[in-house]
Formats: sequence, structure tokens, C-alpha cells
Amino acid sequence: MALIETKDLEKTFEDEGVITPALQGITFNVEKGEFVAIMGPSGSGKSTMLQILGFLDRQTKGTYKFAGREMDDFSEDELAHTRNKKMGFIFQSFNLLPRTSVFENVRLPLIYSNVPESKWKSQTEKAIQAVGLFHRMNHESSQLSGGEKQRVAIARALVNKPEIIFADEPTGNLDTKSGQAIMEILHNMHEKEKITILLITHETYTAEHAERIIKLRDGKIETDSKVANRHGAKDFLK
Repeated sequence: MALIETKDLEKTFEDEGVITPALQGITFNVEKGEFVAIMGPSGSGKSTMLQILGFLDRQTKGTYKFAGREMDDFSEDELAHTRNKKMGFIFQSFNLLPRTSVFENVRLPLIYSNVPESKWKSQTEKAIQAVGLFHRMNHESSQLSGGEKQRVAIARALVNKPEIIFADEPTGNLDTKSGQAIMEILHNMHEKEKITILLITHETYTAEHAERIIKLRDGKIETDSKVANRHGAKDFLK
């Protein structure tokens, strides 16, 4: 069973009687453990797609199944619970609390989870260790570099042990070196933990860390293909 299944997915927006199609007839699956990149120019529907797949918005037509269950069958409370428990999010703008420590930022999703409080500390520290920031654990996020902030965001996405990570332009606000380091973390996380990753990006080099690239144009799938020469962690050492 695929983790994500979409069939004839459509999304339209209406503004003062004007209807604008954002997604048109989108059909694809993402298997558990896959690393998939979604690419496309501005206005192609990438962000709209992420909003729907991440339970942040609903489609206009078509079906979306997550772990075998149709999104339309979820109540609002169930959507929120699934989003917190089974999904992790990494955003271009980090979305950290600026005057709060790295530890507190990463721990935040656990407060709204069913994880016993006795496990919060160990899970938080493990997630921070996984992104190489244990030595910065007690620093406020406002004291960190852009690359470090994105590492915190990755740790926060990991802390609840989600089934899938949605990464929305995770290197977009970073310089090349920091962006490469972030992609190395995501790549290694996928290789070692076999976690499912769905990456939204406009950068070809970033997308080629995925196993498969779906290209969108004008709200439609233009191509869906395997990556022939996938980048790996070793590429950063060149």
C-alpha cells in the first residue's frame, strides 16, 4: 500500500467570481520509504500540492489517500492529529521561535502529541544530535546561522518520528555551502532511517538527491521519472 495516493486531484481558487485552476488532474503515488522531489516554475502548483498533501488544505475534486484512508473521511481533529503525529514539516523560512532555545523549539511538537512526557527529553536530544547541533542545544534560535536554523527545523520535524517529511524549499534561504549541508542531512536521513521524504524545490541539483522527480507545469504533471545519476553525501566532499 502506498503512503500517498492521489487520483485526478484538482484545486481551484475563486476570487470575485474569477476561477483559477491551481492543480488539474494530478495522479501519482508515493511509496513508503521513497524520496520524491516535486519541481516546477513559480505558479506551477508545487505549494498548493504541498498544502493538500500535508493536510493544510483540501482539494476541490479528486481523491487523496494517506496511508490508505481518504482525506475526505478525516474530521478536522483527525487531520490535526495525523499532521502532528505522522507528518514532519521543514519550511524555507524555518518558522522557529526566536527567543527560545534550540531544545525548546525541537521539543514543541511533543507537547501536542501522545508521547509520554517522560520521553520528551530523550527524543528531543536524539533529534538534535541527529542534525549535529547538540553543542548548541541551549542557545536561542536567534543566535544561530541560517544553516543552523534549518538544522533545528529538521530536528523539530524528526522529533515525533513521523512517517513522512515534507520539505518546502529547505535550501531556499541558504548559501550554497549551507544548502549542501542541509541536503546531506536529508539524504543521510533517508538512507539510514528509510524515512519517506517529499521535497519541493526549484533547484535541479537539490532535486537530484531524490530517487524520483515529478515536474509540474501549469498545475499538471509534465514528467514523472527516476533519477538516473542521484547525488549522494559523497558529492559534498568533491
